[in-house]
Amino acid sequence: MNWDDVRIFLAVARAGQILQAARRLGVNHATVARRITALEDALKAKLLDRRTTGCILTPEGEEFLLAAERMEAEMTSVRANIGETNIDVSGVVRIGAPDGFGVAYLASRLDPLLDQYPDLTIQLVPVPQSFSIDRREADIVITVERPTHGRLVARKLVDYSLGFYASRSYVKQHGIPQSRDDLSSHRLIGYVEDLIFSQSLNYSAEMMKGERTQFECASALGQTEAVKAGLGIGILHGFMAREDPDLVEILPQRSIQRAYWAVYHESTRRLGRITAVSDYIYRLVEQEKHIFK
Repeated sequence: MNWDDVRIFLAVARAGQILQAARRLGVNHATVARRITALEDALKAKLLDRRTTGCILTPEGEEFLLAAERMEAEMTSVRANIGETNIDVSGVVRIGAPDGFGVAYLASRLDPLLDQYPDLTIQLVPVPQSFSIDRREADIVITVERPTHGRLVARKLVDYSLGFYASRSYVKQHGIPQSRDDLSSHRLIGYVEDLIFSQSLNYSAEMMKGERTQFECASALGQTEAVKAGLGIGILHGFMAREDPDLVEILPQRSIQRAYWAVYHESTRRLGRITAVSDYIYRLVEQEKHIFK
């Protein structure tokens, strides 16, 4: 079995398409297809189901992916142990994150990381959904709950606060509620309940206690924009809301806390690019913890 064939298989498994993997590797797509076929012949197993929409791992491919990632990690470790301490950090790292953290915070702070590692590509997928690291939908996931099962490495990043906010124009027109009961006479902004993928994100039920929301949005950024526009009172991330002087915190004693965790698969913990990116995010948040309080 040829290591280069394994490396190409990993690229296809992570990209989901032969053409995209070929672009990342800087080779012809026919070469990638040929090397995958050679690997399947050597293993006497079909690893990929090739479709017009992309490549899907077969059960044998899923099993081999775990072994291939262990091989990749071992190769990285061996290189480090024999003296290659300045191991190149290159390739693609896909980060799955809630849009509040991914877009509002992380996206504007990646410049030093990319300057340090010019051969590194970051894919930020800031959509409000749950990512499966086991299925390789993301390399690193920022989540609001520590995972309780699977071969995963979880690292707590920071606690953050959420509270009620409204625009100055809204409170000028409608007044400021003085108690939670007063919220029932105001227009409230919330999340789309059936799209909540983590119980920790169901903070509307905890903070509003059954009050009706008149506008719902499955995006933290969308809720923030609605509040800024004067549409009503919403539950916003403090680190996002405090950046806008036009937003006023309502009932600050009702604020709650959640936490962000960085999670990645155990089999990738020794890969240079995964370590570099996860360590960068951890150090970044550690230096700016005050923003999240």
